[in-house]
Amino acid sequence: MTSSYIFLTPPGSADTRLDETRTIRDGFTWLGFLFPWAWLLVHRLWLYAIAAFLLQAVGGGLMDQPGLWPAGMAMTLGVNLLVGLEGQNLRLRNLAAKGWTEDQLVAADTLGIAEDVYFAGKAGIAENVDAAAPDWQNKAGPGGRHGHATSLGLFGFDGGR
Repeated sequence: MTSSYIFLTPPGSADTRLDETRTIRDGFTWLGFLFPWAWLLVHRLWLYAIAAFLLQAVGGGLMDQPGLWPAGMAMTLGVNLLVGLEGQNLRLRNLAAKGWTEDQLVAADTLGIAEDVYFAGKAGIAENVDAAAPDWQNKAGPGGRHGHATSLGLFGFDGGR
């Protein structure tokens, strides 16, 4: 199953190195779902971890009260789902607030393949700095009209239908 991996570079980094780059898989996290506040603590999301712990404690207290068990269960399950679904996004936002930049998104089956694709692209750019750039000018097609080529979808290349 293919996943998306987001590569982040540290603040003020001119070149990309393996030991400085962080990779975050974009998607559901089972550990965040099963152990939400502990997972948030491990990833240094302190305020979110405190909030998750307090909400789960309130949900647990509600579950002990007669007739409020469904509300308490819904609250604790809601916290678990929220961290499981949005935990990686919280990590991304936290790092972005610290100055990390989102460099590239790579879709791959495993983290190893995603890293190979990411760093192979970085090595190719570094090696070919002196190479001449191809001529990628937007040239008119046959008849001198722009945007009348075929397209796969509802909208053409020029934005029309």
